[in-house]
Amino acid sequence: MDLGLKGKVAIVTGASRGIGRGIARELAKEGCDLALTARDASALEGLAAELRNALGRKVLVHAADLREPEAPAKLVEAVAAAFGRIDVLVNNAGATKRDDFFKLTDADFQDGFALKFFGNVRLTRAAWPRLKAQGGAVINIIGLGGHTALAEFTIGGSVNAALLNFTKAMSHQGIKDGVRVHAINPGSIETDRLKGRLAAQSKAEGIDEAEARRRNLAKLGVARYGLPEEIGQAVCFLASPVAAGYANGAIIDIDGGQTRHI
Repeated sequence: MDLGLKGKVAIVTGASRGIGRGIARELAKEGCDLALTARDASALEGLAAELRNALGRKVLVHAADLREPEAPAKLVEAVAAAFGRIDVLVNNAGATKRDDFFKLTDADFQDGFALKFFGNVRLTRAAWPRLKAQGGAVINIIGLGGHTALAEFTIGGSVNAALLNFTKAMSHQGIKDGVRVHAINPGSIETDRLKGRLAAQSKAEGIDEAEARRRNLAKLGVARYGLPEEIGQAVCFLASPVAAGYANGAIIDIDGGQTRHI
């Protein structure tokens, strides 16, 4: 199925690794030109070379720390100068600290909100006029913690809950402005972060990593972990004006069935 994404321009934040990298690859496969941003310029350049050489896409690399208040607007200016348009914004950047609540400081909370929440808000605000001009789409990559609270995830859960509300609010604005706004809540995805958590579990419990995986999957109640490209494929669907043109404000859990509440 042709998703109608050929020649469109997509911004992907947090594109240097993991889910963001998978999203960028899938959008490129569908014919999008890309603006990739993260703090790791070297990793971004490696991905950009891959997408240019293997798929023939135009790719802008813009290394930035989106926690800085002026960074989102500068990113949008750079993308507009390079491509003249913005059709898709994927807000994916941001990881928050996990720990015992009583060990977390105000600075930990402020840092968690600075990138994943305020970076998202500022970039959406900066890109909105160009998205409006193109009838574009925003896809926020959030997480299950927004509606399933855990004691060790007080920062991430709070940030994610705020972003779910923000998604719905902006989809309401998008009805008037012709911009579709959605969110995806990934479950446990095969990334370096997941591998790090499994390694820590293996060490703490004195088991090998295969057993740590088995125990973790059993605890989650799912058959396997997800893959970054599976999140990317969902992004392509939601970004598509053909396949998802009537959808707005959709929030999709892609978690292998982990979330069971309505």
